[in-house]
Amino acid sequence: MRLPTSAAVAITLATSIGFAHAQTAAPAPAATQQRTQVPGYYRMALGDEVVTALYDGYIDLPAKTLVGMSAQSVQSLLARMFVSSTPGMQTAVNGYLIDTGSQRILVDTGSGTCFGPTMGSLAGNVRASGYQPEQIDVVLLTHLHPDHACGLLTPQGQQAFPNAQVYVAASEADFWLSETIAASKPKDMQPFFKMARDSVAPYAAAGKLKQFKPGDAVLPGVRSVVASGHTPGHSGYLFASKGKSLLVWGDIVHSHAVQFQHPEVAFEYDVDQKQAVVSRRKLFGEAAQDKLWVAGAHLPFPGLGHVRRDGKAFAWVPIEYGPLRTDRTD
Repeated sequence: MRLPTSAAVAITLATSIGFAHAQTAAPAPAATQQRTQVPGYYRMALGDEVVTALYDGYIDLPAKTLVGMSAQSVQSLLARMFVSSTPGMQTAVNGYLIDTGSQRILVDTGSGTCFGPTMGSLAGNVRASGYQPEQIDVVLLTHLHPDHACGLLTPQGQQAFPNAQVYVAASEADFWLSETIAASKPKDMQPFFKMARDSVAPYAAAGKLKQFKPGDAVLPGVRSVVASGHTPGHSGYLFASKGKSLLVWGDIVHSHAVQFQHPEVAFEYDVDQKQAVVSRRKLFGEAAQDKLWVAGAHLPFPGLGHVRRDGKAFAWVPIEYGPLRTDRTD
């Protein structure tokens, strides 16, 4: 079929323009291998609240810090989960920001400048996630180890969260803030006591350090959960909104590859290893039975998920990546 003259001209013109463009297009620039990771935050909905997981970084923990099991068995469990132990087990350090709509509550603050260079990113990820440190109303500390409390300070030693009230269990403060107890401990432990005292000092001086009894309701919709053993006043926090619950459990687990299958395996730096095992078994059982959402400080980022029973042991079921959804029933 013969095209009308005007249509034939149009096709010819379009073809010639396309050919000319193809002939004159600039070559693509040379590709550069990209090695920068995405910002370290992830969000999930909890009823009317929004939970933002915040990545502070990671630490390589030696496999020998897991105690109560032979080194060969530990290595076998790590290999089963494809977890390398060279130079150490890569262990995330996570914090959690819960926005209730009326308050912004941060659970744990990361390591600040106390450790590095692979940690200390939490404050930057607060900003990357769309918040400012000045907007944090409350900081809840699971315990006073430096990878949880040192982020209370800026590199200049000022309050990193100047408008926040800081909460910690009284038994935790009684232990780590006591110079008398610190003096009675081995010299290699004494720097940890000093870092704890320094981290909270500006808040205490401003009357913004609050203490509570483990198990108490700390804020509306937030109950502290007894989780002692890792430290004397180690505490979790149970958030509830519209029938949904999230347990932010701090350092209940340091190795997901080992301790879910074997809750009896303790961590070298648990102050009371037997009590830490008791707390782990208890919280595993409660989380599985009540189908709680769980947030773990040292679970692979974002550290959000569920615990399920696996025979006589337990298993970790991490959250699936997805959009922020408020229509879910889980």
